[in-house]
Amino acid sequence: MTVKLYLVRRLLAFLLLLPYPLAALSPAAVCNGLASQSAGTEVLTAAQANALVSRALATELRTAHDTSHPMRFRLRKVSPRLTSTKEIIETRDGAVARLIARFDKPLSAVDEQAEQARLDALLADPSRQVHRKQGEDEDMSILLKLLRMLPKAFIYQYAGVAAGPAGPVQKFTFRPNPGFNPPDLETQALTALTGELWIDAEQERVTRLEGHLQQDTDYGWGILGKLNKGGWVILEQADVGGHQWRIARFQMVMSLRIFFKNKSFDTQEEMTNYAPVALGLDYRQAIQMLRSGTGGASAHSAIR
Repeated sequence: MTVKLYLVRRLLAFLLLLPYPLAALSPAAVCNGLASQSAGTEVLTAAQANALVSRALATELRTAHDTSHPMRFRLRKVSPRLTSTKEIIETRDGAVARLIARFDKPLSAVDEQAEQARLDALLADPSRQVHRKQGEDEDMSILLKLLRMLPKAFIYQYAGVAAGPAGPVQKFTFRPNPGFNPPDLETQALTALTGELWIDAEQERVTRLEGHLQQDTDYGWGILGKLNKGGWVILEQADVGGHQWRIARFQMVMSLRIFFKNKSFDTQEEMTNYAPVALGLDYRQAIQMLRSGTGGASAHSAIR
């Protein structure tokens, strides 16, 4: 089994934010103070902290399977070589994107022509979108397998109240469970991650995750590849309106080797201008919307 680049990126981007029931909190999470009903501003007892984490991740689990609120949004991606901006629409056939800017400037005539030709080809050959959707489904299947390991893979510890972008949050740390034995290649990275998890106690949602690779992770005894220690990833999630939560920022710095080729990632992604689109929208309709500018996300809805 090969280690695919998309798997490495998706693993680090989502393996902790999306939810599954947790193992019990570490005994070190015990706090002496009693919390009031306003869990977002008061220190929690161990029992309250444990319950909050369980409820928040149960909410994430439920919403992860909810496809009844498709969105249109803007993705700005920054790397050392390129800054690009895309408009993306979620459809029943998978996501569809249109490139609209490079280095924060509108596309040149040549680039715009190439992008329109790409969309024409997508319209003319539905199998391309089918293949894209299959890739999304395969990624999700792998991620679900990873997420099912979380109860066994980590030990969680309550760390008190922190200041979040939208107000106070409850903060937790996590570290690998020394008793966890990863069953396959995809779950090996779980043995090297430590970090922090922030929860909005009022809405019981994860608002931020920060993870660090504390040691090298070999795949196939190092023959297939290796994730190098020192890499890190940050995810931030926000309410984009109507109690619909989406990822607002993703940042990753990571180096790895796949077979005999070294790769490095230094990327930051910002997702803004979320707006709902019609349920049941197909990819052809989405392409028309992207081309015409209709049904788009208003600048007023951007996450700040």
